[in-house]
Amino acid sequence: MAGGQFQIAKPTRKRNPYLSRVTPPMLTPSRLPPRAWLVVALLWVVVTFNFLARLMLTTMHGSILGSIPMTETQFGLLTTSLLCAYGLVSPCAGFLADRFSRSRVIIVSLIAWSAITWLTAYARTFEQLLILRSLMGVSEACYIPAGLALVNDYHRDATRSLATGIHQSGIFIGMALAGLGGYLAERRSWHYAFSVVGAVGIGYGLLLVLLLRDAPRAQPDGEAAAPVEPPVDFRAAMRSLFSQGAFVLALVNWGMLGTISWVVFGWMPLFLQEHFHLGQGAAGLSATFYANVAALPGLLAGGAWADRWAGRQRRARMYVPALGLLVAAPCLFCAATTSVLGYAILGVVFYRVFSSFVDANMMPILCEVIDRRYRATAYGLLNLTGVFGAGIGVYVAGVLRDSKIDLSKVFVTVAVVTLASPVMFYCIKPRDGAPPAAASS
Repeated sequence: MAGGQFQIAKPTRKRNPYLSRVTPPMLTPSRLPPRAWLVVALLWVVVTFNFLARLMLTTMHGSILGSIPMTETQFGLLTTSLLCAYGLVSPCAGFLADRFSRSRVIIVSLIAWSAITWLTAYARTFEQLLILRSLMGVSEACYIPAGLALVNDYHRDATRSLATGIHQSGIFIGMALAGLGGYLAERRSWHYAFSVVGAVGIGYGLLLVLLLRDAPRAQPDGEAAAPVEPPVDFRAAMRSLFSQGAFVLALVNWGMLGTISWVVFGWMPLFLQEHFHLGQGAAGLSATFYANVAALPGLLAGGAWADRWAGRQRRARMYVPALGLLVAAPCLFCAATTSVLGYAILGVVFYRVFSSFVDANMMPILCEVIDRRYRATAYGLLNLTGVFGAGIGVYVAGVLRDSKIDLSKVFVTVAVVTLASPVMFYCIKPRDGAPPAAASS
């Protein structure tokens, strides 16, 4: 006060030292909960074990057939039974992760499939193997929806796609490590391989009991606690999901991409073998190994790019996979039409790099278009369409091959069809009525 008059103080540019260290959560909605990256690391090991345990049987073909009499058709049925059980159970498995504790579902799933892996070492007949493989499909179906949902519960705006990409990289590492099954079977026995992998998985599951927890609910400082939500109901979840056009579009898109992916990687080894006169081993290595390794930088790049762009563009997580597929499709076309082996391999590799942008962003996309209570259920439905799309794709390609249609024409057709996927991603829009941060919290 000066001269009997109150003076209004001018605002100062001096920074409050406390604001630089303590920022209210409502101003930083993407602030990570504690243990967010630890959870990604813990679950990366789990998903690696998931695919290692799932695929190692296929690397022990000679050892198993030498021990348990069966036809080649019966040996193939062992994997088919797993995939059918996996696909059919996935929606219900996802619902369990939404209805109950995600971390508990993950731990029970890991211990269950590890115990089944261990018991497989004691199978003595084809029928026993078939039952155990079907049970493995049921137990493994419970992991991916719960694991991805938990990663996305912990990681919100700024790191959601990158964290998802890192988690999904464990799939390709597990596929690569599945060869350890054949190595152990050759050096010791196939019984030994299953017992070791099963025992290690059970031990890791017991460790997760101490380390893995569900994500805390985001709650800005100074606000009243959110009301307790009613238990998740399966019928309500189905109504909510299928009433949203964006989810239905994502579901159709994922099923189509599953069909395309399995056509490419199910038949590419034979294509390279026939068109470039490669041996079976060289063709398999060229078609699958390099592409799976290339998927790792693709997952990280697609995830990091989407996270960074999402700060300026709300639909970035839809645009990044769309742009990736716009590059991937011509790469596949080149692989199918070139007469140079090196270019064909490069085409497959770059197709895998850019198509992996989808894997890093699919669950983050779901987080922006559906009710957060149904994330795991939604991904379970995606698993269902993806698995059955894969089966249809491999079968149809086989029918076309029996009709004497060259595989190069099949892959050219697939490359053209792939271009429909970016259009669908472009048409998927986040939910209305919420800012970007709230939509994905």
